[in-house]
Amino acid sequence: MKIEISDDAREQIKEMMADETDDVRLRFGIKGGGCSGLSYSLGFEYEINEELDETAEINEIPVVMAKMDMPIVENTVIDFKQNMMGGGFVIDNPNAIVSCGCGSSFRTKTNAGAPGDC
Repeated sequence: MKIEISDDAREQIKEMMADETDDVRLRFGIKGGGCSGLSYSLGFEYEINEELDETAEINEIPVVMAKMDMPIVENTVIDFKQNMMGGGFVIDNPNAIVSCGCGSSFRTKTNAGAPGDC
């Protein structure tokens, strides 16, 4: 699994995981949708499918990802940015060739996804 979690994102994720059970993992992946065709998925996971999922510990965070998503998000950096309006996770995917204006959807050279509304 070739993704990176920044120190700022790690701290935010750890804080959020503190409210969950001990066996929780961060699930990172993609799903179809958004105006550019693909959207990122970031949440907590308790169930792992050994055949379909890959697990790793990245910057002290237990992570699970669907094996089929891995080539699309390879070398992606998950960061957390704080600003005057609050904060949020920022995904920097070097494989994305098109991203929408809102920043929540993208497409890669080999995967256009299923474009829809943002």
